[in-house]
Amino acid sequence: MNHTASTPRPAAAPALGHTLLKLIPYAAILAVALVLPFIANDYWVLIATRAAIYWVLVSALNLVVGFAGQLAIGWVALLTLGAYTTSVLTAGTVLPPMPLLVAFAAAAVVGALAGLLVGLPALRLRTFYFAMTTLGFATITTQIALAWQDVTGGGIGIPGPWLPSPFDNALGFYLLCLGLAAVLTWMTANVARSRFGRGLVAIRDAEVAAEVSGISKPALLVAVFLFSGAAAGVAGGLFATLQSYISPEAFTFDLSVLFFIAILIGGRGSILGPLIATIVLTWLPEFAAPLVVWSTFLYALLLLVIVLAVPGGIAAMLDFGSRRPLARDRAVVPREELLGALFTERPASSAIVLKDVVLSFGAVRAIDGLDLTIDPGEVHGLIGPNGSGKTTTLNVICGFYKPDTGTVRVGDDVLKPGEPQHRAEVGIARTFQTPRLIGESTVLENVMVGGDTSGRATFAEALLNLPRNHADEVMLRERADLALRIVGLEALAGVRADRLQHSELRFMEIARALMLQPRFLLLDEPAAGLSGDEIARLGSLIESVSRHGVGVLLVEHHADLIFKICHHVTVLDLGRVLADGTPDEVRTHEDVVSAYLGG
Repeated sequence: MNHTASTPRPAAAPALGHTLLKLIPYAAILAVALVLPFIANDYWVLIATRAAIYWVLVSALNLVVGFAGQLAIGWVALLTLGAYTTSVLTAGTVLPPMPLLVAFAAAAVVGALAGLLVGLPALRLRTFYFAMTTLGFATITTQIALAWQDVTGGGIGIPGPWLPSPFDNALGFYLLCLGLAAVLTWMTANVARSRFGRGLVAIRDAEVAAEVSGISKPALLVAVFLFSGAAAGVAGGLFATLQSYISPEAFTFDLSVLFFIAILIGGRGSILGPLIATIVLTWLPEFAAPLVVWSTFLYALLLLVIVLAVPGGIAAMLDFGSRRPLARDRAVVPREELLGALFTERPASSAIVLKDVVLSFGAVRAIDGLDLTIDPGEVHGLIGPNGSGKTTTLNVICGFYKPDTGTVRVGDDVLKPGEPQHRAEVGIARTFQTPRLIGESTVLENVMVGGDTSGRATFAEALLNLPRNHADEVMLRERADLALRIVGLEALAGVRADRLQHSELRFMEIARALMLQPRFLLLDEPAAGLSGDEIARLGSLIESVSRHGVGVLLVEHHADLIFKICHHVTVLDLGRVLADGTPDEVRTHEDVVSAYLGG
């Protein structure tokens, strides 16, 4: 079903210019960092080295906190594990002394496994519960380091590793750390620009929409925790080298707070913002040495000021484009004639069939013995009073609710409940009563999320921006551009989604659903809040989608729209089918008239 549409590509020159413009701040930071050793003394080079090491950790942690929205406060534990792993293996306190590169590789593996171990609770725990889990892990790690004296030296500590030439001096070690920091910046930027980065932000801001788009939260978070843990492990090895001698006191709570606050101050979903924040927070204590004992308080105060004055952090301060005014007299005018370029092949002919579905919430029976068939190429209306079970029916089809009895099939295949992320694989797309937008992402990025299942590159390929990842991005961008032109929003592609009008958000959700090139499109009150002209355009678009072989299930309170465009209408009342048939049959049904239509 997922075929790349043949459509003219947008001009490459403006996109290239925009990319080069975004690279200027990174180039400026790198240039200053390269010049620093030649204009400053060794002490300031030491501080710059520490900032580079911290950024190796924070850049990858940023994917966990800033992009995925997980409150991983105790990530200093992984720095601790990386430092001790490197030091123990090179010192030979457990095994014969190992080469430094082997020790660094081991630190990365230990960090990755620990990152996975710490991160697994995030699949079930949320917000502060997960934050407490990470802090608990950090405490346990420190206590083990204190108690395992034969290996770690306990409270006395253990010597850090020594680097070979040419990294055995301040300048060489600094350039090594700076190079690794640059590589991590490049890798995390690659992820951020890929479908994996968009998936992380979708999980953070619109998890339900992410699931129906086929994004697997467990698989994506596991990959990110492994990568972030490995980076923290390597940062720990570098930290141990910088310190020369490490003990548990080196891995303080303040350090963990610094990593976490750098991301919050820098801004969610940004790389440049947390990079700047990490540099500032590393250098700031050097200019306020008498206040070092107040560092945690000062970090908290700085965070409070940022939250109150600039809620989006440094990233929001640097996002000048989001402050440009938009035209007020905007109109959404779909171009349904372009649907042929999106649906290059007619969808398969199997129907969605619900058979004897029953679902209760406690003593309330939300769906009571529902039989429903959604045929390809038809618009099927599902109407009824509030609380009649319409949205609940959509949630059963999409796998969010598990029915007490009954089945949901597509052809001969039974759709398993509790697996909404797999509905996209069988071609089921959906919109919601309240638009599920990823507000800090652009309209184009919101729509690209809908094509996640079309991507073929792995997370590792995205990290390195290998050819298959690049091909995915080109394909998804072209298809998203086409979907936006179909719904009439192409002029707003680069605008943040949270700046759109309500009607535009409705059409943006439809564009995101069309990215799947779906076999079935489930629409939950798409006309709510639209003007009369917009409803007419919406109806025409839905009819055109069905003519391309897509089965449409339309939940709607606008009876005029239902009876105008639907081929079949089912009326629910208290979870039961009150009437079922053609629009003309349902319109004149005595029970429907008295219970729903009035009259």
